[in-house]
Amino acid sequence: MDKALYNAEKFTRDDIRAVDAKFEAQKIAFAPLTFQAIRAMIDLNILRTIESAGDKGITRAALAEKTGVSEYGVGVLCEMALGMNVIKLTKDSLSDGSADDGKTEKFIIGKIGWMLLEDDLTKANFDFTNDICYMGAYDLGESIRTEKPAGLKYFGTKWATIYEALSSLPDKAKRSWFAFDHFYSDIAFPEALPIVFGDKPQHLVDIGGNTAKWAVACCAYDKDVRVTIVDLPGQTAVAEKNAVSAGFAERIAVHPCNVLDETTSLPASPDAVWMSQFLDCFSLPQITAILTKVYKAAKPDTKVYVLEPLWDKQRFEASSYSLQATSLYFTCMANGTSKMYRFRELVDAIERAGFALEREHHNLGSNSYSLLMFRKKA
Repeated sequence: MDKALYNAEKFTRDDIRAVDAKFEAQKIAFAPLTFQAIRAMIDLNILRTIESAGDKGITRAALAEKTGVSEYGVGVLCEMALGMNVIKLTKDSLSDGSADDGKTEKFIIGKIGWMLLEDDLTKANFDFTNDICYMGAYDLGESIRTEKPAGLKYFGTKWATIYEALSSLPDKAKRSWFAFDHFYSDIAFPEALPIVFGDKPQHLVDIGGNTAKWAVACCAYDKDVRVTIVDLPGQTAVAEKNAVSAGFAERIAVHPCNVLDETTSLPASPDAVWMSQFLDCFSLPQITAILTKVYKAAKPDTKVYVLEPLWDKQRFEASSYSLQATSLYFTCMANGTSKMYRFRELVDAIERAGFALEREHHNLGSNSYSLLMFRKKA
């Protein structure tokens, strides 16, 4: 069965038992508290200490001694983590029944706890949620009503979108934002490069080039290609520095502009146009407007490549869930109007600008990216 069909069919069923549905509802009701409990366990080194104890486990008293946290603090956090299945108890700590007061029970890491500490997807999502989204998520309802990123005010009030604010974010938030962004996009680069360079483009325009990671990867992959990065001035300034550091200053140029500004134009007649996790930063009408600019700049044989994680083209339910949740970040923090798209709605928005989908490659990288190639309609 096609995975997209499987996902769609899944959303038609409501076969969960009532008792399980009630438990899931409680998880939602207490979600802010449980999230912060895990954050505290990570920041206070409690979860890592439990992991380090291995299969022998560690008592509450020993955990308090090793971390410098009171037994009360260790206790309330670990009890919540037990309820979340993040940690478990060793079987021998309960064997004689003396652990009813919690003093002799021993904690060990559970599979969910291991994922929180060691899984790259989970760590990127967790830090991004904490450092970028958590405070602003309180204003999600306002964002829905106004179609503006109401939560962005927690970082300042002088920006209309988070992209304008990136270079000014606090260091920790900035690191989490870029780690999240690069984790999702960069992981597909090795599989995307042979596809894009199969036709040996001489000049590639990278729209939304960010910190120049794709541009640098292109220059390292093909010794003849020239890349022009199109992005906001703050981002192109960073990209220029990174191009110099990578030794590709002569082959990587920048074109600072706001692609939504009606007065701006794009570099003319490229062999290829590249947009990696860029279009999800815009609403569907804005995507059509951007691609209309691309259409004006493109030659008849220009290949337009779009790399996106599409939530209805994922192999795993956890990946679809992560993308659906990321849409809420766009709503309350980024711009108020964009989201992570389904395959068909994104393709339709691009084709409305005069392009036709010619090729599609799905399941690139461990995050199931889709690489779509468009050309001008004949």
